[in-house]
Order: sequence, then structure tokens, then C-alpha cells
Amino acid sequence: MIATYPFSAVVGLDDLKLALVLNAVSPRVGGVLVRGEKGTAKSTIVRALAAQLPPVEAVTGCRFACDPAAPDPACPDGPHEPGEQRLRRPAALVELPVGASEDRLVGALDVERALTEGVKAFQPGLLAAAHRGVLYVDEVNLLHDHLVDLLLDAAALGTCYVERETVSVRHAARFLLVGTMNPEEGELRPQLLDRFGLTVEVRASRDPGERAEVVRRRLAFEAGPEEFAGRWAAEESALAGRIARARDRLPGVRLPDARLRQIATVCAAFEVDGLRADLVTASAAMAHAVWQGRQVVTTDDVRAAARLSLPHRRRRDPFDAPGLDEELLERLLEETSGPDDPDDPDDPHGPDGPGDDGPGDGGPVGGGPDGLGPGDGGSSGESAGLGSETSREDAGSHPQGVDGQAAGTAEAGPQAVDGPAGSRPAAPAGRPAGAAEPYRVPLLQVPGLGEGAAGRRSRARSAHGRVTGARRPRGRLHGLHLTATILAAAPHQRTRGRTGPGLLLRADDLREVVREGREGNLVLFVVDASGSMAARRRMTAVKTAVLSLLLDAYQRRDKVGLVTFRGAAAEVVLPPTSSVEAGAARLRSLPTGGRTPLAAGLAKAADVLRVERVRDPARRPLLVLVTDGRATAGGDVERAAGMLDGTASVVVDCESGPVRLGLAVRLAARLRARLLPLDALSDLGSAVRDYRKAV
Repeated sequence: MIATYPFSAVVGLDDLKLALVLNAVSPRVGGVLVRGEKGTAKSTIVRALAAQLPPVEAVTGCRFACDPAAPDPACPDGPHEPGEQRLRRPAALVELPVGASEDRLVGALDVERALTEGVKAFQPGLLAAAHRGVLYVDEVNLLHDHLVDLLLDAAALGTCYVERETVSVRHAARFLLVGTMNPEEGELRPQLLDRFGLTVEVRASRDPGERAEVVRRRLAFEAGPEEFAGRWAAEESALAGRIARARDRLPGVRLPDARLRQIATVCAAFEVDGLRADLVTASAAMAHAVWQGRQVVTTDDVRAAARLSLPHRRRRDPFDAPGLDEELLERLLEETSGPDDPDDPDDPHGPDGPGDDGPGDGGPVGGGPDGLGPGDGGSSGESAGLGSETSREDAGSHPQGVDGQAAGTAEAGPQAVDGPAGSRPAAPAGRPAGAAEPYRVPLLQVPGLGEGAAGRRSRARSAHGRVTGARRPRGRLHGLHLTATILAAAPHQRTRGRTGPGLLLRADDLREVVREGREGNLVLFVVDASGSMAARRRMTAVKTAVLSLLLDAYQRRDKVGLVTFRGAAAEVVLPPTSSVEAGAARLRSLPTGGRTPLAAGLAKAADVLRVERVRDPARRPLLVLVTDGRATAGGDVERAAGMLDGTASVVVDCESGPVRLGLAVRLAARLRARLLPLDALSDLGSAVRDYRKAV
């Protein structure tokens, strides 16, 4: 239950409650994405929201929850006649599991009826079940990209379109979309982030008293759930009633031209792409106004809406952290506030008017004067800011390299590092070197055909891709191959005594689709950070190359890890993770200097890959070794290289200068690895940049 949670115990939960309420009042806002560390009650509060939504009336027997007052004329279970029997039920809460298939999400042909009865029937999916309710996706960043696309398209259009095996269906799918994610497990693409209306970042409070209150209430609930729920029933009922009344009054909310210009100015100043931010901010501001008991949108409403709708749209580069410059927002709002900022004096629901959501209407719920705690009115303070730490990093309007330089100062790219004129001085030993703007790199693949998680790197058998054949199911059936199943069953119909229109099927007739697509791999970077690299002023070029490879791994949906070696040992700087942003952050602070323990780096990489084979055996590894091949510290390189036999590898040769020893070339031959000179990567990057400028 929402009212039972002490919101001060988790920084950002006041904003989360506000975002959920705004979507409950106005589904046009477009859903909520909740970002935060594990154990911060993200799932708990989302599941509690469904109980606060007004109940819905649906046509009895309709699998698509049609509203009896305005049934969908294209409903597959329709058409529904006026006056049909109806039922009243709570708003649905539908959860989409990470491993769901496309057919489970949108629906598909009812194969059993098609084969046994000879009729064409549609089996609805989770989008139909969530109509007029809540669709909750936990760990949305781990959901396959094509499912996220389908999900967000349906949420934006309010309609689900299904084309399956001669079945063409359209049905209404209007729902409150809520996704939760832990950024440590990888980010959503910026294009997908933009499709969520609002975003909130939450993290646990470090105050012992607030944390203790959470534990106290949890123990009280476990000791007596019914008694605990009864203690908060009045507050929960008041919140549900307030949401219902705000939803009814929403059509009467007025958005003055001055406030609309203010929204457009703010969105333009933050340089968000497209116009979706303007539309979402306007819808959220109107919902916030009616939630506060106003019928005219004010600057306070615009402020609250912008703080929730803009932070994730500021993320353009995959390595950018979502955030919002609060000072810039306040300055823009102050500069664009007009004389009509107070509500229309003739508005009976203004802040001083007799609105029905004041203290006399069931009382506040949650701690603040409006029932949402201290964080939802645009106030300052830790819970008011969305990502106060990241807003400082994202305050600039120019693209940044990993070392914080403006991209324009790094346009010369890695080639400028070794030149005598204008070259950068070598970074002092032990201090991190910078990096230039990343560039496009060639496709690196693991040879053969894998069966790992869906991605965009190596060839693999997968649930998505082009159909290459059919086979008997191995365990549970995944994707029926209709033609192959019919061909397997057809020769036996007479001997099985078939007399009706349908086929007589047996389990051994079933055939499943075999598809070939692309998989994501584990890309383990092993980077030489020794003094031999820094002495030749190559670490900037090396960091730029690794950053470019990291960007490529992000785009191809890989897991990444980072091992470095310098001095006397190797270190796992980044254990394998789906968060390439973490890899970029580790790369930013990577120091250089000392001797070159190449053997230790290879041995450490072998250890990491051995553990990952046990943890995730279906994900094939790709080793990317960035080195000049020198080995000036202990260990047998030949023996360490033998530990990596059978591992798909790439050696990026960083040796430069007129005299070259070819050590990295020999190492690549020993590892049976693809050899990529660092200069070749740099030249390709320059060519791509020049082409983009010319176009």
C-alpha cells in the first residue's frame, strides 16, 4: 500500500509517487521509468498503485476489457451491442516477465483450435489483459529490444496491431506503463528512454532512523497483515478517491499560451530531440494542476512536470548519465514566467478557491500538504532534485569525451597524439590520460554459430531472426513451425481414423522453428596500462580506441569486462557487466605507468573467462587485447597465452614509430587472433568523421 511506506526512507520516492499519480490521472503522460539501486521498494510501490486506481466497468465475457459505455468497434470479441451485460472489477495489474515471447506480449493465432477444429481464432496477449489497467515491466533494461519497441508503440498509440499466420487483429491497448531498472545492469538506449513519459531516480536513505522505520513497518506487516492494512485503509481510500476526482476534472484544465511557450522554451533550451518532450511536459503539467486542485496550469506545474519529463531526454551519448541542471531550469522558468502566473481569478478551483481536494476532503495522504511529501512541488532539497549528482555532470550542452573535453577540441583524434607538432605531452606516470572523440570500429565477431542471448554481434540460433528450418522440440515447444507440423501429421490421418475437418495431431508431429539471428557476446578488454604505453604518448590514442570499442559493444548488446595490467600485476577493473557506462567510467580514471606484466594480464583474463563460462555458459566470449606486445615483468607469456587457447581473440597492436619489433604480431599468431593495428582503427575513425562532415 502506498500510504504505508515512509517515503523519506528512500530518496526520490516522493517524486516516484507523484509520477505514478500523474499517469493515473492522465494516461496521456506516457508511463514512468523508475531507475534505482536494488532494494529501494521500486516494485513494491508500483504494485501498490493498482489498488488506488478507480475500478473499471467491462463488457461481460470480453477478453479485451471493452468499456460498455464506449465499446471498441474493432474489438475482436465484438461488436458489442448497447446495454450488454457488464461487470465492475478492479483495474488490472499485469506483469511482463523478462523472458516473455513476442506472441505472449501481443497475442497470436490459437494454433490448437486452428489445427484441431479448422477455425481461425486469435489468442490475446498481455497487452489485451492490461487494457485500462497497469502494465508493469520489472528490469525493463533486460527486456529484448524488439519487445520494448512493441510495448512502447502500443503505449503511444493506445492500440495493438497483430499480424500472425494469416491473422490480422487490431484491439485497444490503453494502459499505464511502468518500468523499473537497475542502471548497474545496463542502460536503455536513448531512443527507448525517450518513449517513457516520465522518469524518476531513487536511492536508499543513509539516515539510520528512516531505515529503521522501514524495518519496523515491515515487521508489523508480517506480524499481522490484516491489522496493518486496516490501520492505513482510510488514507488509501482517500488517495484513491482523489485520483478518481482529478481524472474526472482533467478535461476542464486550461493550458494558457504563456505556459505553453514556457514549456517550449524550456525544452528547446535543454536541446532535447524531437517534440515528444514538449507534449509530455504539457500533459504532465495539466495533470499536476488538476491534482493540486487548479484548473489553470501555472509555473509550479510546469516546473514539476519538467523535472520528471526531461532528465532522461538529456542523455544523447550512450555514456551520458541522465540528469537535469536544476539551476538552468529555475533560470528559464524565471525568465519566461508571465503576469498570468497566478491562476485565473475567476477559476473556482484556484489555489485559494473552494476546490474539493483541500484539507477538508479526506485530509492529506503521505506527509506533505498535498499528500505527496516534501518532494513534489518543485522544492529544493535532496529528494526534490532528480539525480543531483548527475546533473552537474550533464550540465554542458556540448558532446563530451570520456575525459570531459569538448568534442571540438579532440577533432584531430588519435592521430594527433604522436605527431611532433601540436602533440599532447605524455601523462605523468600513475595519472590518467585523456581520450578523444570515439569513432566507428570494424565489426568483430566470434566465429561459428552460437546460442547466446539476443544481440547484434555474432551469428547465432535465436528466437528472433530469419527462419532457416524446423526441428523436433527439445523440451518445451518454442515457436511452432506450422507448415512442418502439418507435413509431419498429414501422412498419418487415415491410419489415425480422421473423419472431421481438423487434423489429428500427436506430440511427435510438432515441429518448432529454427531461426538464425545475432547474439550478444562477452567482450573482455585486456588493456596494457604500463609505462611503455605512456612514454610514447599513446595512452590517449589507446583510450580512444577502447572507448570506441566500448561504444560498439553497447550498440551490439554485449556484456563487457575490463582487465588492466601495469607495474607488477593485473587487475580486474570492471567485472563482466551489461553496463558499458561503468566501463567508460573506469576507463576515464585509468592510470598509467610502471613495468609491463603481460603474462599476468593474460592469466587474469583466463581466470575471468573461466568463471563466466560457469556463470553464463551460453554467452560466448571475445577477448580484445590492447598492447604493444612488450613484456618487462615476471611471468611466462607463452604459458599464459596457452590458458586462452580456443578463445576468440583480437589483438590491437599499439606499437608505433619507425622501428617496430613486431611483438604484438607474434602474440596474435600465438593466440590465433585477428590483428588490428591501432593506426588502422584511427584511420577508419577519421574517414568516417570526414564522410559525415562532407554529407
